[in-house]
Amino acid sequence: MEFEIHNLKFETICFRLFPKRNGKPLAIVSRAKQFIDNTRVCYGTPGGRPAFFTIMKVLIQLLLWLLFSPVLFAADSLPSWNDTAAKKAIVAFVERVTKPDSADFVPAPERIAAFDNDGTLWAEQPIYIQFAFTRDRVKALVPQHPEWKTKPPFSKFISTPKEEMVAVTEHELMEMIMVSHAGMTTEEFGKIVSDWIATAKHPQTGKLYTEMTYQPMLELLAYLRANSFKTFIVCGGGIEFMRPWSEKVYGIPPEQVIGSSGKLQFEMRDGKPILMKLPEINFVDDKEGKPVGIQQHIGRRPIAAFGNSDGDLQMFQWTTAGSGPRLALIVHHTDAQREWAYDRQSHIGKLDKAWDEAIAKGWTVVSMKDDWKTIYPSSR
Repeated sequence: MEFEIHNLKFETICFRLFPKRNGKPLAIVSRAKQFIDNTRVCYGTPGGRPAFFTIMKVLIQLLLWLLFSPVLFAADSLPSWNDTAAKKAIVAFVERVTKPDSADFVPAPERIAAFDNDGTLWAEQPIYIQFAFTRDRVKALVPQHPEWKTKPPFSKFISTPKEEMVAVTEHELMEMIMVSHAGMTTEEFGKIVSDWIATAKHPQTGKLYTEMTYQPMLELLAYLRANSFKTFIVCGGGIEFMRPWSEKVYGIPPEQVIGSSGKLQFEMRDGKPILMKLPEINFVDDKEGKPVGIQQHIGRRPIAAFGNSDGDLQMFQWTTAGSGPRLALIVHHTDAQREWAYDRQSHIGKLDKAWDEAIAKGWTVVSMKDDWKTIYPSSR
């Protein structure tokens, strides 16, 4: 049997399947065209077989290149982002640092991206999610501590409606976190967190807290990792609170989570080694603490940082102070209809000084209302 291809216009076929980007022809298609255009292939004949296998080799190379070239399909990798300046800034930055022939090329091991969590990757209104967990823990421990019903600040936690922020000082909050998060092993605490996060729901939306993540940011995480970035969480929340679920929710493994922590103590229990959580503060990973946590845990300065509040300002400053290309991106909560609108006057996620510095230094500011097509992942 003879199969003939006369004057195969391979480039035309490819461009119909994979449209040109920015008016530039795909280099691989051009190379393929040199092999294939105007070639007569006779499958099943001695003279035709080599040409046929040459074409198949090019087709395979093209397929692999298309599959593993995330920069090429950057627009499709961020489908929940509108085609605005914010998205263009992200794509342009990634292209600059990942193209080997770019003057701003950054080797893969140095492609570190740091993400705040609350208000950046998932919702933080009307109360921080770990705050809700702490309140539930305090209430669960009331039978063992009946005196808490009348003893501030525990009594405030118990009596305040679930959807409201409890009026406590930072010292009082830390006291309750230390008491409710300590006195158990790290494994026991991880199990409590995992069980809680699997069923706990937002008091206003009724969604699971894990469904209150931001779809555009999930796409951004995946896009960066596809371009050989290593993504880290750098958050003021508890490190032991985030680690049990960060990989499932964000694709970020526990060893890439940096957060506030309590002290741990090594002990032997029934001949087995354990780590006990103590009611003492070890490190607060917020504001000035974020660059410190980054240095202690990562040892490399990020080239990209993402946050939403003044609590992230020092992380932005530390990131952008490095040499070479840098990206600082602020998620600005501007959508009162689909989420919440807040910034300078908010008691949670206040965005004031960081916003001013972003304007002055040309950092990227993302408007949820204008730059995102959708907020939360679609129901599965």
